[in-house]
Amino acid sequence: MEATDLFKKIRKIEIKTRGLSNHIFSGQYHSAFKGRGMTFSEVREYQYGDDIRNIDWNVTARFHRPFVKIFEEEREMTVMLLIDVSGSNDFGSFSATKRDITAELAAVLAFSAIQNNDKVGVIFFSDQVEKFIPPKKGSSHILRIISEIVTFKPQHKGTDIGEGLRFLTSAIKKRTTAFLISDFVTGKPFEQELRIAGRKHDLISLRVTDKRELRIPKIGLVKFRDSETGEERWVDTSTNAWNQAYQKYVQHETAALNHAFANNGIDNTLIFTDEDYVKPLMQLFKRRESRK
Repeated sequence: MEATDLFKKIRKIEIKTRGLSNHIFSGQYHSAFKGRGMTFSEVREYQYGDDIRNIDWNVTARFHRPFVKIFEEEREMTVMLLIDVSGSNDFGSFSATKRDITAELAAVLAFSAIQNNDKVGVIFFSDQVEKFIPPKKGSSHILRIISEIVTFKPQHKGTDIGEGLRFLTSAIKKRTTAFLISDFVTGKPFEQELRIAGRKHDLISLRVTDKRELRIPKIGLVKFRDSETGEERWVDTSTNAWNQAYQKYVQHETAALNHAFANNGIDNTLIFTDEDYVKPLMQLFKRRESRK
């Protein structure tokens, strides 16, 4: 891609996603994620109506009357974007690839976070951590992130979601809101890393997929190529046996993924490459807001 075309693409994403953030997402984002982090402020005597779960038992025992811990909402959050840059994200059977949609999602979230006065950082991962951009504030930082998302060329094609989550857990010490954006096409287990990261951070999953990956039409003999391994295979898609086996595989993988999210309390949503991502994102934000 020529430099001029690249600049136009970056500018197009900036204009679209900044507009969505300004006019649609910023209020919902603030409502959904404000107050996720709480800092200790002081201890005072228990008053009627105080949450008994906040009783400070050490101070209570010392003074022989109940005291509670008072927490204040953190005014500033840190938001981390974990972006899957593996080879499978180059696929798209409609007007946009999974990589295109991922770039727009990351940009929308980054602009929404910056309007909320949050810091934003990025972890690019394939089957290893490809690049880490530490959290910072400011519009220039967000524009750098968008530019990196559009232009970044990973060194590896494979996928290891667990590696990205391990890096998040070890590199980011303070509790953060982390968006894991991936197609979740991987042969490597990652539920243990998901559980650990979900306990330490407020982890949200955005699964980007193409409908052709869920159901392949009966179009006869087709050569498939694995974008991560380069392996090629001819498949007769017109046979019922192959179609049934493929559907069974898709259903099994989807069920396992949904179970991993539910089992570890991870908020998640599914986003298709041929549909507007505004609706699923808004629904995700509203679900979180309703639980507060």
